[in-house]
Amino acid sequence: MEYDCPLGNRSVLRFAPVRAIAMCAAFAAAGTTFSQVEVLERETLSAGELGVPESASLELNLIVVRIEGSGWTREAAIAMVREAGRILAQCGVALERARFETLAAPGSLDFSTPAARALARSHPVARPAVYLVRDTRSRPAFDAEAIGRGNSRTRPELADTVWVTAATRDPGVALAHELAHVLMDSGEHSGEEGNLMHAETSPGNRALSPAQCGRLRGTGRDHGLLRGRG
Repeated sequence: MEYDCPLGNRSVLRFAPVRAIAMCAAFAAAGTTFSQVEVLERETLSAGELGVPESASLELNLIVVRIEGSGWTREAAIAMVREAGRILAQCGVALERARFETLAAPGSLDFSTPAARALARSHPVARPAVYLVRDTRSRPAFDAEAIGRGNSRTRPELADTVWVTAATRDPGVALAHELAHVLMDSGEHSGEEGNLMHAETSPGNRALSPAQCGRLRGTGRDHGLLRGRG
């Protein structure tokens, strides 16, 4: 027999009896509250609307989940995704389609591992996925965070996701940076000025080396996150 940890109007996490009380208490202690997830809006932008270059040989389909009340507007989200797509195009990757969803999920306004795992379980979406949240409860705090295969072993529901807070500076560059982490399945940074993977995100850091593009394309395809166009 299993017991549910009640999360608002419905239960989405289920544990064995010996763990149920402890796990529910842990979520409460972390300040995590949950409520039923409701889809408020859906919108899909195609390659033509995203400004995809014809020369790209691989395609990326992206899911963008915007949490209602996070401070992210539709216009800001679309502008960020378009800019990230232009940056990744240097590796021959086309942002072929972006599906935007707006969710009412008050318990997921701010990023934390328990809240993110609960949201991913209660509202699963295809990967890679980008989540637009208000803030983060993680310490140390990062404006944006990438979770690939290598750093998701203890939180598999979050593999191949990016979480971006409303305070993120240069959001298009930041999203491209974090997506590159996911597509390469690497947390490595570059010390080279002007490189997208520099530890400091800035408008001038946009370039990727041939080796970085090769890893991004190869690993992204091996992981099923990129596929051939055509």
